[in-house]
Amino acid sequence: MDKKILIADDEKNTLDLLEKSLSRYGFEVITACDGLEAKDKILQEKPEAIVLDLIMPNLDGWGVLQWLKNEAKLDTPVIILSAKGELDSMKRGYNLEADTYLVKPVDIDELLAGIRAACSLRQEHT
Repeated sequence: MDKKILIADDEKNTLDLLEKSLSRYGFEVITACDGLEAKDKILQEKPEAIVLDLIMPNLDGWGVLQWLKNEAKLDTPVIILSAKGELDSMKRGYNLEADTYLVKPVDIDELLAGIRAACSLRQEHT
């Protein structure tokens, strides 16, 4: 069975590109355009990994990460994919228990490696 991946990003071009690319590698891809939609789809679809942008309308990626950690208490691997490449943002992402932090633009092979590593690490701890 394909791994189900949620991609949350407010840039339609990014969503379309990542959806097509990850689908070609056998992933079942679900998309969300903002943090509120991402929360709904996480609860409904139960993805095996989340690719999360930080800058989104309605609820940003930081809010989704805090919700995952504090309220939802889900152990879903999270790969941050953001244009925010400064060290403070990366530290904050890891402090909120993101598994990987990648900076846009990202090479699809790098994203695939991040998803696979995050999923493998979480499986080892369960």
